[in-house]
Amino acid sequence: MIKLPLKNIHLPRINVVRRKRTGSPGQVPGSFLIKETALPSKIYVFSYKEELLEELETNNIAEAVAFTEKRPEYLHWIDIEGLGTQEVLDFIQKKYNVNTLVMEDVVNTHQRPKNEDYGNYNFVVSRMLELDKGLQLNNEQLSFLLFEKLLISFQEDYDDILDPVRNRLRKNAGGNIRKLGPSYMLYAIMDTVIDHYFTIVNRLGDELETVEDHLYQKPRKQLMFRIQGVKKLMIAMRRASWPERDKLNDLIRSPNPLVNEETRVYLRDAYDHSIQIIDLIESMRETSTSLLDIYLSLISNKMNEVMKTLTIISAVFIPITFIAGVYGMNFAYQDPKTGAILQHNMPELYIHNGYVYVLILMGLIAIGQIWYFAKKGWFRD
Repeated sequence: MIKLPLKNIHLPRINVVRRKRTGSPGQVPGSFLIKETALPSKIYVFSYKEELLEELETNNIAEAVAFTEKRPEYLHWIDIEGLGTQEVLDFIQKKYNVNTLVMEDVVNTHQRPKNEDYGNYNFVVSRMLELDKGLQLNNEQLSFLLFEKLLISFQEDYDDILDPVRNRLRKNAGGNIRKLGPSYMLYAIMDTVIDHYFTIVNRLGDELETVEDHLYQKPRKQLMFRIQGVKKLMIAMRRASWPERDKLNDLIRSPNPLVNEETRVYLRDAYDHSIQIIDLIESMRETSTSLLDIYLSLISNKMNEVMKTLTIISAVFIPITFIAGVYGMNFAYQDPKTGAILQHNMPELYIHNGYVYVLILMGLIAIGQIWYFAKKGWFRD
């Protein structure tokens, strides 16, 4: 890892893109209304067998479905990117007799990862996390409808992390991704999403190491903000990874004929990966908490050093200030009216070279105190 000089490091704030709930209180269940910011739908169809693959890109859902129906002996994956076209959602809901509550969950993209069995199809939700160069986390919902020979996926944005799955589908003729049906395709996508969690965790681990190095050089508020930002990302990842583990466990254990036995073996591997991710997230959360404690301790120690310096200065000047204050009272040595000598009214004010003697006395007191403090170790780190 490259270590940057402290003066050259730039530490912008870390943000998590939040998904706010839509709809109003008391809304009729099953109402799936398109958000104003939703992107128009793009549809990609992959129809495949062990040795054959045909693709279609369109904006017309009826054309996409007709493309699959002309190839009944094929397996199919319909990938819908963008949820801004009401006609697409309505067509799928009516064509495949999908529960309106399911379509509502597809559109309202704040769902937790889950698996719901509706008999002739399963509704599955994952959270697809992406971290940009500025360490801003985009938390996107990835929804699936799993049928016997068809998988339909729904994404919020056009950009995703699923190109490895598409490349495997195009190049791996005769492989498991071509043979084991839509349930294996579902596994392949979810496994890619989980593997991307490792990439994010590794980047955040490098970030914490960088912050730790600079923290020991010079604790600054920016470092505290950076640590807190990493903790926010960890919380967001934890909220995605824990239900992801439960969802995979449900897919493994439920006696659903849509998930074949061969795929369950691979789902158990993805389940192990999700547990590893949870362990890494928890350990890194503890690390970030420890770094925050270290920052506060260093700031406290720095404040203690400042207070010690001020205490030494004050201790040196207290007796000197006392002497200056006593001789600054200026009581008269001689009564101005009678001319009588007032012996107890500071006669030393009139001693020859008295000013020099007092300065020497003050200097000796200061030197003596500094020597005493040095002997006690006050000037040591």
